[in-house]
Amino acid sequence: MRNLVLVLGDQLNANSAAFDDFDKKSDAVWMAEVAEESTHVWSHKARIALFLSAMRHFRDALRKRNIVVHYRQLDDRGNRKTLAAALQAAVRNHAPQRLIVVQPGEWRVLEQLRETARAVEVPLEVRDDRHFFSTPAQFAEHASGRKQLRLEYYYRELRRQTGVLMDGDAPVGGKWNYDAENRGSFPRAGPGELPRVKRFRPDATTREVLDLVERKFAKHPGRLEQFDWPVTPRQATAALADFIERRLPQFGEYQDAMWTDEPYLFHARISAALNLKLLDPRDVVAAAEAAYRAGRAPLNAVEGFIRQVLGWREYVRGIYWLYMPGYLDRNTLRAKVPLPEFFWTGDTEMNCLRQAITQTLDHGYAHHIQRLMVTGLFCLLLGVDPREVHQWYLAIYVDAVEWVELPNSLGMSQFADEGVMASKPYCATGKYIDRMSNYCRGCQFDPALAVGERACPFTTLYWDFLARHEKRLRGNNRMSMQLKNLTRKSADELREIRKTAQELRQQWS
Repeated sequence: MRNLVLVLGDQLNANSAAFDDFDKKSDAVWMAEVAEESTHVWSHKARIALFLSAMRHFRDALRKRNIVVHYRQLDDRGNRKTLAAALQAAVRNHAPQRLIVVQPGEWRVLEQLRETARAVEVPLEVRDDRHFFSTPAQFAEHASGRKQLRLEYYYRELRRQTGVLMDGDAPVGGKWNYDAENRGSFPRAGPGELPRVKRFRPDATTREVLDLVERKFAKHPGRLEQFDWPVTPRQATAALADFIERRLPQFGEYQDAMWTDEPYLFHARISAALNLKLLDPRDVVAAAEAAYRAGRAPLNAVEGFIRQVLGWREYVRGIYWLYMPGYLDRNTLRAKVPLPEFFWTGDTEMNCLRQAITQTLDHGYAHHIQRLMVTGLFCLLLGVDPREVHQWYLAIYVDAVEWVELPNSLGMSQFADEGVMASKPYCATGKYIDRMSNYCRGCQFDPALAVGERACPFTTLYWDFLARHEKRLRGNNRMSMQLKNLTRKSADELREIRKTAQELRQQWS
């Protein structure tokens, strides 16, 4: 064998650079399902099932093209439990002259592959992942010499390079950013009749995987009864078309809104397909821009959506590779509280958290505001160890790959990275959740109260958070108004807030 091409579970792209110069006569593909990738964090059953099903479908598609694929299933006799052990066995069996892989989506995996290649004394070639619009090297060049990194500037740079939503040298509509138009909440009566999301009934391959996951990972969190994720490029393309036609026009205005028992609203539900490389982000961006150019979706919705794909997705990947591996250990606010047990069960009296977590356990999904301003906000205010927060997010969401999850959770959500990702902590009282959802109507706590029996824990912990970190935040101009409001609290009220906050921490520790 000349080359053994390693294809990982989040690299299911037939046009990958790993296949450049591929020779069907002398090269082969290697793929392996190993328990380690489901247990190094306590992964949601749906996350495990999605990866395994998509991998098996990709294997079958390669074999239809007469490509030799050496594939190890999780339930094969003699299956190795770690990626390193499985690869060592493959090298012994096939004796390739070279190993080829596209840059993995996780530092841990990249280091494992490098160490294994050294151990078996076979050269490993790591190729750039051209699935993305930019490379880590390009981002590093952008970051060089800058005192602060901000999404907006990198996003504009990529818009100019790609010509996306541009009229010559100017942004379409005269503005780069339509955020101000994309913060709407639903009226009191709710969102009304919502467009149905396209669902994908499990085929025989997926059903086999679902049975396997229920059997081998019975104690893992989450449920599989409603599993309907796209697991092939064809299904992923259909999911994208469904979003563009049915939900993109309303996505912009309501992208931050939440509503009881409505997990998807106007969101795309394609992030998992993107992150497993079942979808090309260029196709996603082009479809959204075409909808605007054809008058089928307003500019604020299209720009807001494209910013998530062309902007935010590229930006967080750049942050990840620029700062790893040390980024994983950052804890600027010195948060040390354990993650509350109810994050694995949804068993809490706080309705917003119960809604977001139960939905996540049911589907392996929550949209960005549920992650940032419900589960993430609670952890930030409570002072949960950011590494535990990171491990929960990586485990619990079907679209979680570390390059995208870690900067979002540890950096943006928990402000643990010394302000690399965000210029201020995303902190708010329960009133924010009340404004953006109907969750508070079904809750025993009052978001306006910080003390007393009906005090909202978010509101109590918010004021406690500001008081605990006042010195650190004082030099941040974006926090000046919030800190000014803190000074209006009397000493007695602050003492009561601090006492109540400490009781809450003890209750959930």
